[in-house]
Amino acid sequence: MGSLWGLVLVHTIFGMPILTLLFRNHFASIPEELFKAARVDGAGFWGIYFRVLLPMSVPIFVVAMILQVTGIWNDFLFGVIYTKPDTYPMTVQLNNIVNSIQGVKEYNVNMAATLLTGAVPLLIYFISGKLFVRGIAAGAVKG
Repeated sequence: MGSLWGLVLVHTIFGMPILTLLFRNHFASIPEELFKAARVDGAGFWGIYFRVLLPMSVPIFVVAMILQVTGIWNDFLFGVIYTKPDTYPMTVQLNNIVNSIQGVKEYNVNMAATLLTGAVPLLIYFISGKLFVRGIAAGAVKG
């Protein structure tokens, strides 16, 4: 309570159920024959994981990262409850800047703060957009 690590712990616990379902569905869609072929080639458990499963799972890791970053970055309630003013997240700070009632409203400062707050998720979307679409579409077709 009142620290950044408490907020990290809460978001980790809060994101586990949806990410567990997401990864489970992705891993369940991988054909069993791949694992059997790797076993025949002499790969053990970790060999199968690092040489077969992990390279095929890059799109789902990107989807999970985008979902978690977006959810955490846009979260306001947990940031207000589990942190103190010294460690408020960016969204809480943005709210405090925009809704301050002292003096004249400085719309240029409000807009600059809003653009800086929105720049981080937007940058992540641009960097990982192709993998995100591939990861979402991977579970769309069954057959």
